[in-house]
Amino acid sequence: MPVVVVTDSSSRLPAGIVEHYRMGVVPLHLSLDGVDYREGVDDIPDDLLTSPGVTTSGANPHDLGEVFGEAVEASEGAGVVAVMMSRRLSGTWSAARLAAEKYPGLIRVVDSRSVGLAVGFAAIAAAQAAEAGADRDRAYEAAIRQAATIESLIAVQQLDNLRNSGRISAASRLLGSALSIKPILALDDGMLVLRDRHRTFSKAITRLVETAVEFADGRAVTLGIQHCQAPEAATELAGELRSKLRVVTSQLTVDLGPILGSHIGPGAVGASLTTHLDSIPGADVIPE
Repeated sequence: MPVVVVTDSSSRLPAGIVEHYRMGVVPLHLSLDGVDYREGVDDIPDDLLTSPGVTTSGANPHDLGEVFGEAVEASEGAGVVAVMMSRRLSGTWSAARLAAEKYPGLIRVVDSRSVGLAVGFAAIAAAQAAEAGADRDRAYEAAIRQAATIESLIAVQQLDNLRNSGRISAASRLLGSALSIKPILALDDGMLVLRDRHRTFSKAITRLVETAVEFADGRAVTLGIQHCQAPEAATELAGELRSKLRVVTSQLTVDLGPILGSHIGPGAVGASLTTHLDSIPGADVIPE
């Protein structure tokens, strides 16, 4: 039995892909008025994203212990690679390290230095390596290498959620004074940072596409499109990128979900690109 890969729900991987690679997924949490919701497990109303007082939290020890236990058993001794969102954005990685101590020598925990589909792509890299016969350490290294090759960008439609989230402190002065600014955020060493800023959302999207194409540099890429309650904008962005990228081996389009959406806000749309992933079963495969 090959190594089993575990990730957290911020990865936003569709159920079919999770099932194909036999992954375990640990839920992140969202709370309001004393009610706790588990992402990917409980039904979470869409309007919670903009409700005052909403808080989010990482995976808890109980959930981690449960998923890790199942993964260790399923691996039949081969071990587990747990690919988690950036430790600079969440306590999930630290909690996972503690939970892994119950299984000495069996679980390696990856700090993907990412969030969203970028985490998912790193997890898929580990799963594809395991599927090809890699042991736990080589699958771990595959996830680390993949995480270092991912470009993630997101254009934000409105700023209220960002102001409240505190996740991009370097841009706090901008967000506090420029109401009409449409920022493009990127992941840099595990943190969300301001990559660019524009007066209109359409200009932000244009620049996002240009940056993504520059990153691809003519190479074959795996493309992930992410949005927050903006499926039409996601479809338009996917079409524009596919018309400009030379080869897209697989494409995933997903909603950011309630946890990430509560920090980014409705209307946001973005792209994650990476190289050297095999075609992903269950994704849209784009021929050359």
